[in-house]
Amino acid sequence: MRGELPGLVRRASELTTEVAGLGADRVLPVLPELRELFAGQGLRRGSTVAVRPVPGVSGSTSLLLCLLAAASQGGSWCAVVGLPQLGLVAAAEMGVSLERLALVPYPGPQWTGVVATLLDGFDIVVVAAAGPVAASVRAQLAARARQRGSVLMPFVANPWEGADVSLSPEKSVWHGLGWGRGRLRSRELTVCARGRGSAERPRRSTFWLPGPPVPPPEAPQRIRLSVVR
Repeated sequence: MRGELPGLVRRASELTTEVAGLGADRVLPVLPELRELFAGQGLRRGSTVAVRPVPGVSGSTSLLLCLLAAASQGGSWCAVVGLPQLGLVAAAEMGVSLERLALVPYPGPQWTGVVATLLDGFDIVVVAAAGPVAASVRAQLAARARQRGSVLMPFVANPWEGADVSLSPEKSVWHGLGWGRGRLRSRELTVCARGRGSAERPRRSTFWLPGPPVPPPEAPQRIRLSVVR
């Protein structure tokens, strides 16, 4: 990859302190609605932040994109591995900067090597594993992220043991439909964060996607005209 894109992709460890945030500021930004889910108010470099889809509760993919939005807008490079159904239109609507987003929809059986390589040069690497991941593989990828100052973000239904923080949607409510009319306008999403250390106590946040609902415009008043004969 570095041979194909000379000068465009660098190891996180090779970035300057100001660019990589490896000095006093080791936290990548998140949207204001998500800050309270993290003890450090953002994505700590070198950490593993898992996003767990929950059966029967929608919103996990939207949550994932929200986590990438502020960081990519701030100049961070993000990669998503193993999610062929991820839509670029949806990513853009959630605020992800597409010019700093790389997609590897079909990494193949050697996906761990792909993820390890991306951790060398990208700030956030999302990995969607098809099945359970061995403890040794989880440990190797987490160690790689710590060494390179990247954020490893597993997107898996099975628990990712060893993650610093695990996020999962708890409740998703759509708004906009009335009795036989209207259209879906926004969604109210409640997210729970559980972790270890300072993040051991569960944290919850409820926010709107893509934003607070906008009240429908008032119906124009009808003007009654009378004809004088």
